[in-house]
Amino acid sequence: MDFLTQLPLVRTAVPIERHSLLSDRRALALVTPDADVTWLCHPAPDSPALFAKLLGGEGHFSIRPQKDQLPLGQRYASGTMTVQTRWTSLRVTDDLAGSLTRVVEGRAPAVVEFAPRPDFGQVPVRLERTADGLRVAGTSIELCSPGVDWQIADGTATAVIIPPLVLELRWDAEPSTEDWIGWSDALRLPATRRELVRRSALTLRALCHRDTGAVLAAATTSLPEQIGGIRNWDYRYCWLRDAALTVQALVSLGSLCEAEAFLGWLHRVLATAPGPEHLNPLYTVHGTALGPEQVISTLPGYAGSGPVRVGNLADQQVQLDVFGPITDLVHDLALARGTLADRDWDVVTAMVQAVTRRWSWADHGIWEERHVPRHRVYSRVMCWQTLDRAIALARAFGRPLDPDWPVLRDTIAQDVLDHGWNPDVGAFTTAYDGTDLDAASLHVGLSGLLDPADERFRSTVVAIEEVLRSGPTVYRYLRDDGLPGDEGGFHLCTTWLIEAYLKAGRRADAEELFESFAALCGPTGLLPEEYDPVAEQSLGNHPQAYSHLGLVRCARLLDL
Repeated sequence: MDFLTQLPLVRTAVPIERHSLLSDRRALALVTPDADVTWLCHPAPDSPALFAKLLGGEGHFSIRPQKDQLPLGQRYASGTMTVQTRWTSLRVTDDLAGSLTRVVEGRAPAVVEFAPRPDFGQVPVRLERTADGLRVAGTSIELCSPGVDWQIADGTATAVIIPPLVLELRWDAEPSTEDWIGWSDALRLPATRRELVRRSALTLRALCHRDTGAVLAAATTSLPEQIGGIRNWDYRYCWLRDAALTVQALVSLGSLCEAEAFLGWLHRVLATAPGPEHLNPLYTVHGTALGPEQVISTLPGYAGSGPVRVGNLADQQVQLDVFGPITDLVHDLALARGTLADRDWDVVTAMVQAVTRRWSWADHGIWEERHVPRHRVYSRVMCWQTLDRAIALARAFGRPLDPDWPVLRDTIAQDVLDHGWNPDVGAFTTAYDGTDLDAASLHVGLSGLLDPADERFRSTVVAIEEVLRSGPTVYRYLRDDGLPGDEGGFHLCTTWLIEAYLKAGRRADAEELFESFAALCGPTGLLPEEYDPVAEQSLGNHPQAYSHLGLVRCARLLDL
């Protein structure tokens, strides 16, 4: 798309961070600040979209005052995933609970537009009238709207309604109830940015699939890492690494059930794998391998930034870091509940087995770069972490400790120290074969492999600060990764630098960066993946688990 064609789309696009998330932990939806539901996948969160206006499609479900006016604001009902959008004379309350319920209240007439577009708008749509409202022909989708006089044209229904009225978009899901308030009230929240941490925790739980235990990396696909660029990826799947870190953050706040559900999901996935070293980096919500990555050519993308991708080629990559976060999760979960379940110990021994067989391989790494594998510092550190946490668990809970484990742990640590440190750069670099920097290398100190008081770690912190930090954000890296275009600073990397500042004794710097980072949250407290500090623009899929788990971790550490 050329610049002049794209410009109007950029100007009218709702800023990514201003979208609010609806969830019943089975389905996910995004609603704009003016109560337009522009994203909803059906029947699962990694299924094709019913509403994809977010990505330039026609599918949406909007409610607005008949008389044009700007909304006064939007907020979550405290401790819930229920969203309220307010105008002077109108209020819309949205909730997902097995169906999408939209409660319209106020003194003024409202205009409702219902434009379902199944399968990303790639199939014809026909609306049928029913006794209670509308049905999308050939599907289980119904809009219960008793008494509403709909006008239907080209697969879109519009009506003027007089509040109060309840609109209920139903599909074939069973009714569900989530005690969001009770759950969030039971959390052990830090004093630092307490309510923002609560919202992050709720968002993380919202990304935990209730029926399977899988955890989504984000609610969306193809929100761009650069406006007009091609770095648009599908994050509606369960990455082993992301999921483990997500539920680990919830464990740190006192909620263990999400971690136990995820480990149950992982057990089922392991049962189908030829060996733990053959685990894919990611799977569908139901634990199956992804299909081929495809492009939805009929959707222009957010702000005209295509392509819109479905699927993710990264599922076939070698990513050796994934075993570390899983073992670290089991470690923290066992300490939190005071027992180590046999099946969780089985997961740990499987992760150690995978590391034993493959730790010395080159890989594509946490950032899933689509070119030649490298011997990456972060991946080796996570292999070390796998052994370190397994040894700690064996000693703490009386499990058999293989004498080879401490030897291998020390071998990997020495390998990192010998080959990852570059004295000319004054830092641990991305990989053994270059001088480029990567924020993930901060984990040499964050993981415990190297004493944070060691001058090599402190020097790495300074180098990454100088090269990769820009204002309130930190870039993953600046090297050529084989893809055209640029990207924003990565929120998770920002939180890593905050942690590194604390480890290095630079508390004032940590507090200052944390406040700058927290200020990037949208009006309802949500964060996407990235931020462009020059354009002052949020980027990437939304809301992103990485961003919110990083916020939780930093707030807790700042409380210590």
